[in-house]
Amino acid sequence: MYRIFATIALLTTAQTAPNPHLPPPTYDTTAPTLPKGLKQAVLILSKTNGWRHIEHIPHSNMVLADIAANLGHASYTTENAAIFNDEQLRHFSVVILNSASGDFLTEAQQSAFAGFVARGGGVVALHAAGDNSHKAPWYTGKIIGTKFIGHPGGKDQFQSAQVIVDQPRHSVMAGVTTPWAPVDEWYSFDANPKMQGMSILARIDEASYRPGAKLTMGSHPVIWTNPAEKGRIVYSALGHLPESYDDPNYRRILTNAIRWAGKFGR
Repeated sequence: MYRIFATIALLTTAQTAPNPHLPPPTYDTTAPTLPKGLKQAVLILSKTNGWRHIEHIPHSNMVLADIAANLGHASYTTENAAIFNDEQLRHFSVVILNSASGDFLTEAQQSAFAGFVARGGGVVALHAAGDNSHKAPWYTGKIIGTKFIGHPGGKDQFQSAQVIVDQPRHSVMAGVTTPWAPVDEWYSFDANPKMQGMSILARIDEASYRPGAKLTMGSHPVIWTNPAEKGRIVYSALGHLPESYDDPNYRRILTNAIRWAGKFGR
């Protein structure tokens, strides 16, 4: 009888165990204490109020910090979105939203973020930072400029696809070698962000993989910038897999993006 009850208890626990990909949404109200002397630094935020990319976040956070160090700038990695306040954001030149998902900012924090961009602060938004869990109009309009509608699933979730560099002379794409066909989870969007004024740096050749009829875009952007803002903003839909961040081309793009958005060396 004891074994029966123990088995039931284990099954119940398994059924009610939290999904690590879907942590309960939280809003942070107490800002972290920053290291002394931090200036012109790189803020790496992987706060998740939506889907949490547990596969790549630990590794990509380390890669991004290493890139910042190689650029000669300190970095600060946190999950605490209360760092989005006017005083603390002034310590940073660029904010990296590393698969930050969901509406993770309060209204006051979003206002501070908007002020940071208006002053010229840079933004590098990666992968899930552009998924459909983001609802705030300022964020979706200024940072992303389109709406995520899905990615291939099942055996087609991860595929090799040909990336076409549309602006090889742009600072973000400098030095990228082609042909380049990385394996990734390829996001599709409801409209080309070019329609909202975004500048497309690279796109996917849909003939090189299987997007599925409902996810076909025709011209299929994957990396773009928002040239309308004082702060430099770049979004890349790449980066679901940990090994993506070790790909020489993608590491070069990330390095270029951080340097460009942070105006390091102008």
